[in-house]
Amino acid sequence: MWHRLLTLIVKELQALLRTTQGRRMLIMPVVIQLAVFPFAATLEVKNATLAIYDQDQGAASIELTQRLGAGSAFTRLLVVHDEAGLKRAIDEKRALLALRFAPDFSRRVESGQPADIQAIIDGRRSNSAQIAFSYVGHVVDDYALERGNGNGSASQIAVRNLYNPDLEYRWFVLPCLIAIITTVGCLIVTALSLAREREEGTFEQLLVSPLTPAYIMAGKAAPAILVAMVQATLIAAAAVWIFHVPMRGPIWLLYLGMLCYSVSLIGFGLFISALCSTQQQAFLGVFCFMAPAVILSGYMAPVENMPPVLQWVSAADPLTHFIIIVKGVFLKNYDFALAWPELWPLLLIAAITLALAYGMFRRHSA
Repeated sequence: MWHRLLTLIVKELQALLRTTQGRRMLIMPVVIQLAVFPFAATLEVKNATLAIYDQDQGAASIELTQRLGAGSAFTRLLVVHDEAGLKRAIDEKRALLALRFAPDFSRRVESGQPADIQAIIDGRRSNSAQIAFSYVGHVVDDYALERGNGNGSASQIAVRNLYNPDLEYRWFVLPCLIAIITTVGCLIVTALSLAREREEGTFEQLLVSPLTPAYIMAGKAAPAILVAMVQATLIAAAAVWIFHVPMRGPIWLLYLGMLCYSVSLIGFGLFISALCSTQQQAFLGVFCFMAPAVILSGYMAPVENMPPVLQWVSAADPLTHFIIIVKGVFLKNYDFALAWPELWPLLLIAAITLALAYGMFRRHSA
């Protein structure tokens, strides 16, 4: 029986790798997303345009403007001279953010009085504009602290960024990319397996073979696990050796998390495959699963910000748990005790989805 199972696994791998199109499907997503995600998928604001309406033209406003232009966030300062120019800069999206200095700004700064700056934010790009505004706030706070010579009575906050001292966004993106690419590869390979058998007319031959339904499912699952492991290894290697993301935890724990995550995904993939009659339907099923899985995983927005119902759904999303594991291994020096609260939900999800897929498979084979 084991020899027959191995033969089925080899057959599945040959079906995946025998054509150029199949090999591209496995390799190109890794290459393209490694080339795009670390540079494009970032919340950092760089090379933005800041509009300045300086009604003061004094020493303080000029110095503060120069400080704002010296950073990487604003590489272009757009100086406007009236209200209409300020409005056009925002309306035409020529500036992400605009600052207005009051006519008495420098005088109030010199006299030690509170001097306000009006910030006008483009609400159409609210996320980027809020981040840019935080950059402006840091520069203004530093300037105010210097002008006060550090003698103010207000307490100062010393900021220390744990796990990512320089707030390198690639340190966040690339570990998450391991989870996302693994999801795509594992689901597609698994979901297309049974659908391909039906399209090629070999599904009935598979059912009358000496293999039981459980062995057939195992034969379909093993190649998906291998593909997921290889893809994740490539991305992890690129993250460490090309983009210099630290891996502080043990590598065996990363692979254990990958294995548990792949098994949980296989249950979803086989369930989708059992429901679909063609490979086209299987593709659509995979992407119908992928979109909400990524959104609910906490990659794009914290799970804590979601309504309670969606938080419960997120707990059933395997991507939610694997992202925590992979970021913990890379950045937090996770050990097994810390990873276990996320590993057992993956095993529970795998048990439930594999049982559902097995039931669907038995019903179709009856």
